[in-house]
Amino acid sequence: MTQAAHARLRLLGLGVAVLAFAADQVSKFALLYGAGFRDLPPGEKVPLLPFFDMVMVWNPGISYGMFAASGPKGTMALALATFAVVLFLGWYLWKTTQPAIAIGCGFIIGGGLGNLLDRLLYGKVADFFHLFAFGYDWYVFNIADLAVTLGAVAFIYDVFKPSESSKDA
Repeated sequence: MTQAAHARLRLLGLGVAVLAFAADQVSKFALLYGAGFRDLPPGEKVPLLPFFDMVMVWNPGISYGMFAASGPKGTMALALATFAVVLFLGWYLWKTTQPAIAIGCGFIIGGGLGNLLDRLLYGKVADFFHLFAFGYDWYVFNIADLAVTLGAVAFIYDVFKPSESSKDA
């Protein structure tokens, strides 16, 4: 891979990270301060569609409520762990030669930084979106969580995509 192509992959990943972070922060600002969700009682639902509600949840854990932190030490541990993952993925993005990995790193970095900023500002992460359909009830999530999930999908895609050698056969 040429240096120029490698630089384009880095820019692709960084661009995805910036877009994911910006989309997350703009949506949180609009919902917390523009739509007044910050003043809603926790868990209060605002029905929008037959399969989608807006709900104000302050999440002390990571994506989709996993590994909830209790107290300032737990919150700081999650913040440090998130920062370590972002640093590692930044390094991995710098080394990758695969577009799907660059995109995946970008989504996870942007989403991780979005939730990290919430954790540093509020001690918890603001979540709003609640999907439910066909008997399945999703966790309440935000754009950052969605970005992390899309990043994981990009990594899985890279693992299962046909290799270059199998294309030649």
